Amino acid sequence: MTYLEKIHESANFIKSQIPKTPDVAIVLGSGLGDLAEQIQNPIVMPYSTIPNFMQSTAVGHKGNLIYGELGGKQVLAMQGRFHYYEGYPMEMVTLPMRVFNALGISTVFVSNAAGAANPTYRVGDLMIIKDQINLMPNPLVGKNLDEFGPRFPDMTRPYDLDLIKKCKEIAAKLNISLQEGVYVGGTGPTYETPAEYKYYRHIGGDVAGMSTVPEVIVARHGNMRVFGMTVITNEGFDFTEDFVNDGDDVVLQAGIAAKKMTTLFTEMIRNL
Repeated sequence: MTYLEKIHESANFIKSQIPKTPDVAIVLGSGLGDLAEQIQNPIVMPYSTIPNFMQSTAVGHKGNLIYGELGGKQVLAMQGRFHYYEGYPMEMVTLPMRVFNALGISTVFVSNAAGAANPTYRVGDLMIIKDQINLMPNPLVGKNLDEFGPRFPDMTRPYDLDLIKKCKEIAAKLNISLQEGVYVGGTGPTYETPAEYKYYRHIGGDVAGMSTVPEVIVARHGNMRVFGMTVITNEGFDFTEDFVNDGDDVVLQAGIAAKKMTTLFTEMIRNL
């Protein structure tokens, strides 16, 4: 089976399970899956039941695709994503984005937990992703999928400026403070060294993580509108002798901040 056939097989299965095309897709990162619990009248599709979907093995990724209503709109939410560090090739890491595109979804919200390279950020902060730096293999390497987009897609504005503006307006009304910065995507699964955090600061990065960037590249290849948000779960700029990056704590901190992100996403979707 070709990759294109896999995309359409997955899309056709999902179509058979849901009553109408969703208005927006949401990708929920480490510890952020509880937003999916706010979806009303849910139809839950475990990844294991969807043809060609991988299994999500990362901590804090429940592994369900959930259809239902959020903010008065129909949404399709990934409760956990696929990562390159799990051993999956890039075409499978980004398969859900292709499937969303094939379903006719034009807007996607992506979220993640990440470590702060910017010394003004603190654990629990929310950051609007305004741009990204890719330190992973590019998911578009290989034969171009002409039915989705051009060979050389523009990445001048990977994150939609109107959606960023709308988020800022809603956050101001709700008195939710936000950071705005650049997400650096690396392969993982090791957490970053002190020297790597310093390097990320020097090249213009504000946070560092292990996901999101390939998904956004593929979404933009298919001309989807993208909004991205990071939850700061650890600080990579003040290394004491007893400092460690701990995966369980990352998920814990993400869960604490997820309520604010859920509120913002819900109101943004309501105003789409």
